[in-house]
Amino acid sequence: MTEVVSIRFKNRGKAYYFDPAGLQIREGDSVIVDTANGMEIAVCSRENHPVEDTAVVHPLRRVLRIATQMDLRTEELNRQREKTAFDLCKEKIGEHQLDMKLVDVECNFEGNKTTFFFTSDGRVDFRSLVKDLASILHNRIELRQIGVRDEAKMLGGLGICGRPYCCSQFLDDFHPVSTKMAKIQSLSLNPAKISGSCGRLMCCLRYEQEAYEDLVKKVPKQGAFVETKDGYGTAVQVNLLRSTVKVRLDDDREDVLHEYKSYELAAVPGGRPKDGVEPPHVLEYVEPEAEEPAEEPVDEWAVPTMIVTPVPEEPVPAPAADEQEHTRRSRRSRSRRKGAKPAAGDAAPIVVPVKEESVRSKNASDAGRKSHSKKKPSQHAEQGAPRKSADSAPAADIKPQKVTVQPVSGGEGQAEKKHKPRRRYYHGKKSSGKPSSNS
Repeated sequence: MTEVVSIRFKNRGKAYYFDPAGLQIREGDSVIVDTANGMEIAVCSRENHPVEDTAVVHPLRRVLRIATQMDLRTEELNRQREKTAFDLCKEKIGEHQLDMKLVDVECNFEGNKTTFFFTSDGRVDFRSLVKDLASILHNRIELRQIGVRDEAKMLGGLGICGRPYCCSQFLDDFHPVSTKMAKIQSLSLNPAKISGSCGRLMCCLRYEQEAYEDLVKKVPKQGAFVETKDGYGTAVQVNLLRSTVKVRLDDDREDVLHEYKSYELAAVPGGRPKDGVEPPHVLEYVEPEAEEPAEEPVDEWAVPTMIVTPVPEEPVPAPAADEQEHTRRSRRSRSRRKGAKPAAGDAAPIVVPVKEESVRSKNASDAGRKSHSKKKPSQHAEQGAPRKSADSAPAADIKPQKVTVQPVSGGEGQAEKKHKPRRRYYHGKKSSGKPSSNS
């Protein structure tokens, strides 16, 4: 086992192993490493970890040091020089009218070499371009032609899936991709749908290729002559992911299809036999055992269900005879204190509060009538009001009283008319309730 650290240059996807040289490097740290082109600055993508000796290419390059503030300042100046060199190179390409597309520019950490990456459909004579760039930048110039896949890897972007390009994120190398992979996976063979932004077949077509190859060995191809548990037929439609096949049986109508699992049918070698020849028996179908229902997983975040168990009510014992008799007596006493309830047909008595002043004037008028008239008091006098003379008690001692008026059978209008104060006339004048001097 060899202890190494994984180093990535300029986030180009591929990581390389370096000897940490006794340094404890954390993920994301900027480090200075020794390369074939001299010192370079890079980023640690994985901290110290052991790997097999066969996975390491000897001699193993070393990590010189962890980047300091001065190293980071030098790297920032190199990025500014790259932008200037990129604009200058595009201008010179237009002057020389070269058929090439500039992709990226890199300046090494030491600042003595500048590399230009470009794409082109054919070979390009760029010797005059190199002379012009060297005379202006005063360092070593290198032009490198790359493919369209490398161009997408350097520039980056978003694919049709909505995620960044796989080549610019984690792919170390480009693997060959063919149209056969798309055909096995039952994808559309339209180039616009299975091609990436680089114009080549998408790299993700290779991810599930091995799984599809295993499924193809278990499921017959479309159009094959198969034997099912219900008889012989032709495979019309195949679903590899679900391992199901739709079959048109020979003994059935043409518009009727039956769906079978991969273990319920088998492809007949050699295809459909000639007329009059009995097809061989190749299916060894075994009825699968009934699987026990799997236990439902317990959801730890589910809301608990509250179940209320009803408690049976205990029978209330009947009260004793003495308690029943006591209860009846208490009810009778309460009903006596409250008074008898009016019958259903009778109207309830109306209680009218009488003010103190009205009671005084009432008593005074009654006293005057007694002294100057021998007639009996009016029959319409209030039955509930006490009969007191004006001399019997002073006016200050009179307390407010309540007058209870019971309606007569004639209705509400007659009850109001009955209790209306009676007026008397003396010598054609309206009486005020007091005796006149001429009477």
